[in-house]
Amino acid sequence: MTITIYGISTCATCKKAVQALSAAGKSVTFRDVRAEPLSETELNDLIAQFGDNLVDRNSPVWRGLNDWMKLSEIEQQIAAHPKLMQRPVIRDGDTYYLGWTDAIQSALLD
Repeated sequence: MTITIYGISTCATCKKAVQALSAAGKSVTFRDVRAEPLSETELNDLIAQFGDNLVDRNSPVWRGLNDWMKLSEIEQQIAAHPKLMQRPVIRDGDTYYLGWTDAIQSALLD
Protein backbone atom coordinates (compact mmCIF):
# COMPACT_ATOMS: atom_id res chain seq x y z
CA MET A 1 0.00 0.00 0.00
CA THR A 2 1.26 3.45 -0.87
CA ILE A 3 1.58 6.15 1.77
CA THR A 4 0.65 9.61 0.49
CA ILE A 5 2.29 12.68 1.94
CA TYR A 6 0.59 16.04 1.35
CA GLY A 7 2.78 19.10 1.75
CA ILE A 8 4.85 21.57 -0.19
CA SER A 9 8.09 20.79 -1.98
CA THR A 10 10.14 23.28 0.07
CA CYS A 11 9.03 21.90 3.47
CA ALA A 12 12.02 20.37 5.29
CA THR A 13 9.78 18.26 7.52
CA CYS A 14 7.96 16.84 4.49
CA LYS A 15 11.31 15.92 2.94
CA LYS A 16 12.40 14.18 6.16
CA ALA A 17 9.18 12.18 6.25
CA VAL A 18 9.54 11.09 2.62
CA GLN A 19 13.19 10.11 3.13
CA ALA A 20 12.55 8.16 6.34
CA LEU A 21 9.56 6.29 4.97
CA SER A 22 11.35 5.50 1.70
CA ALA A 23 14.44 4.32 3.59
CA ALA A 24 12.18 2.00 5.61
CA GLY A 25 11.03 0.40 2.36
CA LYS A 26 7.61 2.04 2.27
CA SER A 27 6.02 3.02 -1.03
CA VAL A 28 5.61 6.81 -0.80
CA THR A 29 3.88 9.33 -3.03
CA PHE A 30 4.46 13.03 -2.38
CA ARG A 31 1.83 15.56 -3.41
CA ASP A 32 2.70 19.24 -3.48
CA VAL A 33 -0.57 20.95 -2.57
CA ARG A 34 0.55 24.17 -4.28
CA ALA A 35 1.20 22.45 -7.61
CA GLU A 36 -1.77 20.09 -7.29
CA PRO A 37 -4.35 21.70 -4.96
CA LEU A 38 -6.61 19.56 -2.85
CA SER A 39 -10.09 18.96 -4.21
CA GLU A 40 -13.05 20.13 -2.15
CA THR A 41 -13.70 16.52 -1.09
CA GLU A 42 -10.08 15.93 -0.07
CA LEU A 43 -9.97 19.16 1.89
CA ASN A 44 -13.25 18.33 3.63
CA ASP A 45 -11.88 14.88 4.56
CA LEU A 46 -8.79 16.47 6.12
CA ILE A 47 -10.87 19.05 7.98
CA ALA A 48 -13.07 16.24 9.31
CA GLN A 49 -9.92 14.51 10.59
CA PHE A 50 -8.03 17.48 12.03
CA GLY A 51 -10.42 20.45 12.32
CA ASP A 52 -8.73 23.77 13.12
CA ASN A 53 -5.40 22.01 13.65
CA LEU A 54 -5.07 21.76 9.87
CA VAL A 55 -4.24 25.48 9.71
CA ASP A 56 -0.77 26.60 10.82
CA ARG A 57 -1.53 29.75 12.78
CA ASN A 58 2.15 30.26 13.63
CA SER A 59 3.21 30.67 10.02
CA PRO A 60 4.27 33.93 8.39
CA VAL A 61 1.50 33.39 5.85
CA TRP A 62 -1.11 33.37 8.65
CA ARG A 63 0.31 36.54 10.18
CA GLY A 64 0.09 38.23 6.77
CA LEU A 65 -3.61 37.46 6.26
CA ASN A 66 -6.16 40.21 6.56
CA ASP A 67 -8.79 39.96 9.30
CA TRP A 68 -11.50 38.85 6.87
CA MET A 69 -9.40 35.89 5.69
CA LYS A 70 -8.42 34.96 9.27
CA LEU A 71 -12.12 34.79 10.16
CA SER A 72 -13.11 32.84 7.04
CA GLU A 73 -13.70 29.09 6.89
CA ILE A 74 -10.72 26.74 6.90
CA GLU A 75 -11.62 25.59 3.38
CA GLN A 76 -11.33 29.14 2.07
CA GLN A 77 -8.07 29.79 3.90
CA ILE A 78 -6.30 26.69 2.60
CA ALA A 79 -7.77 26.97 -0.91
CA ALA A 80 -6.49 30.55 -1.17
CA HIS A 81 -3.19 29.88 0.62
CA PRO A 82 -2.08 26.21 0.47
CA LYS A 83 1.01 27.03 2.54
CA LEU A 84 -1.32 27.56 5.53
CA MET A 85 -1.87 23.82 5.75
CA GLN A 86 -0.03 22.24 8.68
CA ARG A 87 2.50 19.83 7.22
CA PRO A 88 2.99 17.08 6.50
CA VAL A 89 -0.38 15.40 6.26
CA ILE A 90 0.23 11.68 5.86
CA ARG A 91 -2.33 9.20 4.62
CA ASP A 92 -1.70 5.52 5.19
CA GLY A 93 -4.77 3.70 3.88
CA ASP A 94 -7.71 5.06 5.85
CA THR A 95 -5.53 6.49 8.62
CA TYR A 96 -4.40 10.12 8.60
CA TYR A 97 -1.55 11.70 10.54
CA LEU A 98 -0.71 15.38 10.98
CA GLY A 99 2.95 16.23 11.43
CA TRP A 100 6.09 14.14 11.80
CA THR A 101 6.33 13.66 15.55
CA ASP A 102 8.11 10.80 17.31
CA ALA A 103 4.76 9.08 17.88
CA ILE A 104 3.85 9.31 14.18
CA GLN A 105 7.28 8.08 13.16
CA SER A 106 6.92 5.09 15.49
CA ALA A 107 3.47 4.30 14.11
CA LEU A 108 4.62 4.41 10.49
CA LEU A 109 8.17 3.07 10.70
CA ASP A 110 7.73 0.13 13.08
